[in-house]
Amino acid sequence: MKKNGRTTNNRNLLQDLRWNVFSGNGNAALAWQQPRKQGASRKKRYSPRPHLEKIGGMEPQVRAFIERFVELSGKKVSIVRTSIAESVRQLPDSCEAIVNLKRLNDIRSINAFLSAANRGLPLGGTYVGCVETKYLRRQRVLHKYPFGINYFMILVDFIYKRVFPKLPLTRDLYRFLTGDRNKILSKTEALGRLYAAGFELEEKKFIGNLLWFVVRKVKDPLFDYEPVYGPIFKMRRHGKGGKVIHVYKMRTMHAYSEYIQKYVYENHNLAEGGKLNNDFRVSSLGKLFRKYWVDELPMILNLLKGDLKIVGVRPLSSHYLSLYSEELREVRKRHKPGLIPPFYVDLPKTLDEIQASELRYLRAYEKQPLLTDLRYFFRAAFNILVKMARSK
Repeated sequence: MKKNGRTTNNRNLLQDLRWNVFSGNGNAALAWQQPRKQGASRKKRYSPRPHLEKIGGMEPQVRAFIERFVELSGKKVSIVRTSIAESVRQLPDSCEAIVNLKRLNDIRSINAFLSAANRGLPLGGTYVGCVETKYLRRQRVLHKYPFGINYFMILVDFIYKRVFPKLPLTRDLYRFLTGDRNKILSKTEALGRLYAAGFELEEKKFIGNLLWFVVRKVKDPLFDYEPVYGPIFKMRRHGKGGKVIHVYKMRTMHAYSEYIQKYVYENHNLAEGGKLNNDFRVSSLGKLFRKYWVDELPMILNLLKGDLKIVGVRPLSSHYLSLYSEELREVRKRHKPGLIPPFYVDLPKTLDEIQASELRYLRAYEKQPLLTDLRYFFRAAFNILVKMARSK
């Protein structure tokens, strides 16, 4: 009888177990609920805000830096430690600031994640995050291993964590082995991805072995940005009639450099010769390529396609073109850009001198096209080969 009574009680207990389906933003899950004891009062569910130390901690310097821009105890601030875009999509609609303690290096599908963060914030909303830059990672590996071994580990680390995630043949393998975590990112790429996702840098600061950044939403994410990896890539430039053309070049800059050209200009201005001053986007190998025009060899493809001619003004980006006078922009629209610009004839030093040089060439070309291009070609060749003229 005792045994039968126990069996009966067990069956009753199993019958009292309830499977409840609950959903949040389209995601369903199953959970079972134990029966409440008779007379027990129903407790009100309470979901407290996550304590900072429970989701990864925050150093005093980091806290002080963030609190200059975000009130961490505010009700409209979401503090998370996540690498998944879906987690960001589930944040409250009232959220005006997101603080993510997860490194950008560990976030899966960075572009999708940042785009989700953008859409979850109002215009002017704040996103705070951190990244271990390529330089900081190099310093960490150098100090972690004995001399000699450390440089070997840097090479292995670079190939595995920097090259593999970007090559089509090894990208999926890297994601399978690592979960798409611990990628090596340059400062240029990190900032470029943020700007492409519709953010603008408010402040940045190196704290410990991380670069912390505060960005604000200024526009919707761009839908045309793509990973621009590989030795040869296409740049968006303005051609004849204002038409956007894709100019082929050998890579001399880090990925996503195009999206922070305005940021570099506003912070560093122009150097002598019209190039951006202290342009950290250019890699060490890229400086060598530029010195000997290796980076411009792929532009021959544009010459064959008819986008460019041999002599002509430089094909410019939207931002750089906006620095030109209205008169010169209108004259430029009537002509194809070229491989050899009038810069190598006049060797101007300031932006005003560059504009005067280009306008002088275009006016002369409109009167005598063939003779003007021949004269400019041979004078440029003399300055390049004899005087060793260079565009820095």
